Amino acid sequence: MSSPVPGAAAPVAPADGAPVRLGLRANLAQFTLLVAVNALVGATLGQERTVVPLLAEQTFRLSGFSSGLLFIVAFGLVKAVTNFFAGTWSDRFGRKPVLIAGWLIALPVPAMLIWGPNWWWIIAANVLLGVNQGLTWSTTVIMKIDLVGPARRGLALGLNEAGGYGAVAVAALVTGWLAATYGLRPAPFLFGAAVIALGLGLSALAVQETRDHARLEAAQHTARNGHLHGELTTREVVVLTSFRERALSAASQAGLVNNLNDGLAWGLFPLLFVSHGLSISQVGVLAALYPAVWGLGQLVTGAASDRFGRKWLITTGLWVQAAALGLVALGTTFSTWALAAVLLGAGTAMVYPTLLAVIGDVAHPAWRARSVGVYRLWRDAGFAVGALLAGLVADVYGIVTAVWVVAALTADSGAVVAMRMYETHARRAGGATAAATVG
Repeated sequence: MSSPVPGAAAPVAPADGAPVRLGLRANLAQFTLLVAVNALVGATLGQERTVVPLLAEQTFRLSGFSSGLLFIVAFGLVKAVTNFFAGTWSDRFGRKPVLIAGWLIALPVPAMLIWGPNWWWIIAANVLLGVNQGLTWSTTVIMKIDLVGPARRGLALGLNEAGGYGAVAVAALVTGWLAATYGLRPAPFLFGAAVIALGLGLSALAVQETRDHARLEAAQHTARNGHLHGELTTREVVVLTSFRERALSAASQAGLVNNLNDGLAWGLFPLLFVSHGLSISQVGVLAALYPAVWGLGQLVTGAASDRFGRKWLITTGLWVQAAALGLVALGTTFSTWALAAVLLGAGTAMVYPTLLAVIGDVAHPAWRARSVGVYRLWRDAGFAVGALLAGLVADVYGIVTAVWVVAALTADSGAVVAMRMYETHARRAGGATAAATVG
C-alpha cells in the first residue's frame, strides 16, 4: 500500500469516538496549539540565554570559563538522556502525560535562578531545565510528526522549530532588556515563571493525545527500506539510529555538532561581546538575533526540504555555520557580530528541521518516537560536549581559539553528511530505495 495523502486516509475512531485523520489541514487546530506550546517551551529556555552567563561572571565571580559553563554541561547531559526516555515513555504512556510531566518539573526553576545563593543552585536549576526541555520539546516534535503524516513533514517540523526558537529569541531579547533595566535578578526570571505557568495550563487543559495518529500511519505504512519495517527492540533502534543506518547515523552526528556550536554560542559569546565593550542590552540583541533568524528561517527551510530534498540543505547549512563562526572569531564590533549571528541563524535553520525530517523519513512509525529520542539524545549531548570543549580550550588559549576549533568541527560534520547520508525524501530520491543504507 502506498503512503496515504494527508487528509485522504480512511478515518479511524479511537476510544473517545473522534475520527483520526492524518494531515496538516485535518489537524490544523491541534497543530497550531502545539506550535504555541512549543513556543512556550522555547521561551523557558530563552530566559537564560542572555542572563545566566553574565550571572556567572558578575554575580558569582567565577574566574574560569570551564567552571562558568558547567550549567550548560549539566543542562545538555540531562536533556540528552531525557530525550531518549521521552521517546520511549511517549510510546508506553502516551504523548500528553509526558508533556505535562515536563512542565511540572520546570515549576521550581525560576525560583532557584532568582534566589540561588551560589553557583551550584544555578547548575541544579539547569538540571531541572534539561529534564523540562527533553520531555516537552521532544514530545511536541513527536506529536506534530504524528499529526501530519509523511507528505508535509518538513513543513510541519519547520513550523515547530520556528515557534520554539523564535520564542527563544524573544525571551533572550526581553530578559536582556529586563536585566539592563532592573538588574540580573529577579526580573528576567519572573518572566520565565509566567511562561511556565501558561505552558502547563495549555498542555493540561487543551492539548490532545496523538498516539492514535501514529498507529493509523503505522497500519498504512510501506517502508522504503526492508530492514526498517515493523517492530524493533529499543536496543535495535539505538544501534540503527546511532551507527548502522547511514542516514540516521549521519543525522545523529550532525545534530551533535550543531548543538556543540550552539553550546559555544550560549556560554561564551556573551562574555566575548562584553570583553569588547558591548553593553548588556547590545549583548541581548545579539543573543536574540541568532535564534530569531534560526526560528524564522525554518518557516522556509522546512518546506524547502520537502521540495528540494534533505541531504544538501543539511550539508550547506553546516558549512554556513562554520563560516559564521569564523566571522565571530575575526570580529571585534557589534555590526560584524550581528552579521555573523544572521549567518549562524541561517545555517542552523537549514539544518535543524531537516535533520528531524530525515528521522521521520527513515524510521518506521512503530518505533519512530524512540528513534527521535535517540537522535535528540545525540543532538543535545552536543550542548555538554560544546560547553566542555569550548570552556577548556578558552581557559588555555582564549575564547577566539575556542571559536575556531568549533568552526573546524562544524565544517568537518558537513563533509560527513555529504559523504555518508543518502537523500531520504521519497520524491527527491525518485522513489528508489537506497542500495545499501546500513554500514
